[in-house]
Amino acid sequence: MRGRLAQGTRGALGYWPDPADDPGASLRTEPLVAVAPDGGISRGVLWLPPKGEPTTVVALSHPRGDFSVHYACPLLAAAGYAVCGFATRYVNNDTDCLHEKAVEDVWAMVAHLRRRFDRVVLLGNSGGGSLMSMAAAMAQRSGEMSGPLGDAFVALAAHPGEGIFLLQVIDPSLTDEDDPSSRDPALDMYDPANGYRAWPEPCTYDKDWLVGYRAAQRDRVARIDARARAAIAEQQDGLFEMRAAEKGTAEWLDARRRARATKYLVTYRTLADPAYLDLSIDPDDRPLGTVFAFPDPFAANVGVGLARVMTPRGWLSTWSGLSSDAEVAKNLPQVRVPTLVVHPTGDTEIRRHQARAIHEASGSPDATYVEVVGAEHYLQGRRVEALDLVVSWLRDQGL
Repeated sequence: MRGRLAQGTRGALGYWPDPADDPGASLRTEPLVAVAPDGGISRGVLWLPPKGEPTTVVALSHPRGDFSVHYACPLLAAAGYAVCGFATRYVNNDTDCLHEKAVEDVWAMVAHLRRRFDRVVLLGNSGGGSLMSMAAAMAQRSGEMSGPLGDAFVALAAHPGEGIFLLQVIDPSLTDEDDPSSRDPALDMYDPANGYRAWPEPCTYDKDWLVGYRAAQRDRVARIDARARAAIAEQQDGLFEMRAAEKGTAEWLDARRRARATKYLVTYRTLADPAYLDLSIDPDDRPLGTVFAFPDPFAANVGVGLARVMTPRGWLSTWSGLSSDAEVAKNLPQVRVPTLVVHPTGDTEIRRHQARAIHEASGSPDATYVEVVGAEHYLQGRRVEALDLVVSWLRDQGL
């Protein structure tokens, strides 16, 4: 299949190519499917230059996002690379997302690509940063592969982990997890007594108050973790009792129900980072607001938000900043291949110090950090510039 980018393909979350991202080349595309050992299916699109067969492929994915038409794909393909953007088994629904299973999907797709290409570059964008670094680190730890999962690693506007991100945005003022309107005014960033001012006026939060606020965010996540573990323990108790009971009896059926029943976690109010509205907190080039509900996060905090409905195991694996292993700082020290970290300094979600910490956590002796000054999270209007940086670095690495 050949073709130019369709006009108006921009998606709601900003991953999809804008017409301005069209590299002006007639690129080739092929569908790809990879199957993990447990039967998990991941699907993607392989982008190829107009002519020839590249020897290097760039692979990018996300725990729940479909990266098959990511804006990086056509730009990198036009530069001469093969590019595989793909989705894991949890595409568009992370309710039961286990990063450990998503990692198996990454492994399966990379194995599929290595049968055709000599070198693989792992590109982690946004939530894909923690997924791809976890996949690379787990491959290194497992010892099952003869070499590293990827020959190079690129973190492009990558946050430090979905759980770490939620830890900084979850609303600690909620007092009852079953009541979305419950509120402790002393911990509410949207209470005027704490410094809140109606949009678009900037807010000012006291530094000592902010210390308590951050601690209360951790406390809330710890309470949700405890609920998740209790629900899992109840299932395990039911499984134990089911095995001990005579099959087909009332006791066996009751225990089986307990073993299979899933208590879903509903987590309200998850867009409450004071740094959204007070730019003196971790100052950089970001505007007021959040990319998830620009410009004013108030409505999204009490409305749709993030991580609303999860299974207990999905919460612990993906959205818990205290329990999830999908954290870049935990995994990148074991990724020892050449590494590039590209940070847009106007990102409303990722602070400059977090991006620099990702760079510092790298286990590679060849780790580079660059900034796209003033660019926002999805790099709209600056994508060509950002991908030119990536291409230049790849070529310097001989890839």
